[in-house]
Amino acid sequence: MSTIIQGSHELFARENAGIMITTKNEKDAVSEEADAKLAAMGYKAELPRSLSFFSVLGLSFAIMAVPSGESVTLSIGLTDGGPVTIFYGWLLLTIISICIAASLAEICSAYPTSGGVYYWSAMLANKRWASIASWTTGWVGLVGNWTVTTSICFSGGQLILSAIGLWNEAYIPAAWHVVLMYWAVLLSALFTNILAAKYLNLINTVCVYWTGASVLIILVAVLTMAKGGRRNAAYVFTEFDATRAGWARGWAFFVGLLQSAYTLTGYGMVAAMCEEVQNPEREVPKAMVLSVVAAGITGVVYLIPILFVMPDVDKVLAVSTGQPIGYLFMVATGSAGGGFGLLFLLLGIQFFAGVGSLTAASRCLYAFSRDGAVPGSSLWSKINKQYNVPLHALLLSTLIQGLLGLIYLGSSAAFNAFTGVATICLSASYGLPVFVLLLRGRHLVDTAPFHLVNNDKFVFATSDCLFD
Repeated sequence: MSTIIQGSHELFARENAGIMITTKNEKDAVSEEADAKLAAMGYKAELPRSLSFFSVLGLSFAIMAVPSGESVTLSIGLTDGGPVTIFYGWLLLTIISICIAASLAEICSAYPTSGGVYYWSAMLANKRWASIASWTTGWVGLVGNWTVTTSICFSGGQLILSAIGLWNEAYIPAAWHVVLMYWAVLLSALFTNILAAKYLNLINTVCVYWTGASVLIILVAVLTMAKGGRRNAAYVFTEFDATRAGWARGWAFFVGLLQSAYTLTGYGMVAAMCEEVQNPEREVPKAMVLSVVAAGITGVVYLIPILFVMPDVDKVLAVSTGQPIGYLFMVATGSAGGGFGLLFLLLGIQFFAGVGSLTAASRCLYAFSRDGAVPGSSLWSKINKQYNVPLHALLLSTLIQGLLGLIYLGSSAAFNAFTGVATICLSASYGLPVFVLLLRGRHLVDTAPFHLVNNDKFVFATSDCLFD
């Protein structure tokens, strides 16, 4: 890895001095320029540049999966403060996430490679600390990628089982039921990434429309039907109840932020797709920032109607399947069939999230292995010529995530552990390169096509580091 880092420093210095680096075998000027910049970073282009800006935006939007992400962690917000924590926590985390995304987008624009955060840390640190900064960021980010995919697919399995509880309230899924369903969801994401790899552009695009339509359908359905009654505005915007948390009121609010923090973590993962996008120094940074803005708006539109039709909180938290959103939909629509119809929309969003997160996690492992940072690197960094994907990286990621699911057999708190580890690791991996940049000076990214205005740079970077 140190050889790559040293060579990349030198090549970027030459490029900034005006030396053009060209390739010979690319089909169009945009791909040629992108591959030239990749060569300047010390890597050979191996993946097809088939993803559009809208596809990357859709991928980031899919990984965050706002409606399902907020739904599967609903019990966290309800326990730690209720509506105030859920709604205002979402607004707070949206603002913070936009700052973080903008900081990462600027760095990504300067160094558009699948290595993402670990490569950025190497490039921004001085030569003495580059290797350790890169290695640390890489492993923290890789663990974050694996655990966020685990949590997404795991909660997807729980949501499917919760559908049974709509018709049979006495049903309590055994631990092995949950694990088997989790494996089924994980394998569906794997097979989609392999067999439908050439359709990922379409899948990511469909995700945006599916999510938008789902939010609107849920909004209209629950507010117009509201069979369980409607809360007043005072409840939605001012109710704060930390009696179930076991924490002081202030601490309860911050603990409850995990609900929104977990949902708003996936935007940085799309940097791993830089080598599959034409003009990545512009398109990927834009997708990062705009996806967070879109997610923030989507969250507000989704959460307000959910809070207005919130049933008795104790009954919601007592749901035996561990995922109460189906029960909420059933109460709001007045029937198990209506509840399942709305739940089905969330299951679709969860499917897109599982596929997208596994895509990003496999590319992260592929890039990290390419630099020799993972045992067996030569195997995980291979591109399968038939499917044009890092097949072995996909298989290893799936295997590790499948094994992580076994933890649930020993502890039913495994899902909360997955969400916590994913949030901490991804946030830390985002914060490390920004912190290094803040220490060394912003001249290192001044030539980036996507850049922050001077007055915003310090504010955004500082807020990023403080939050992480």
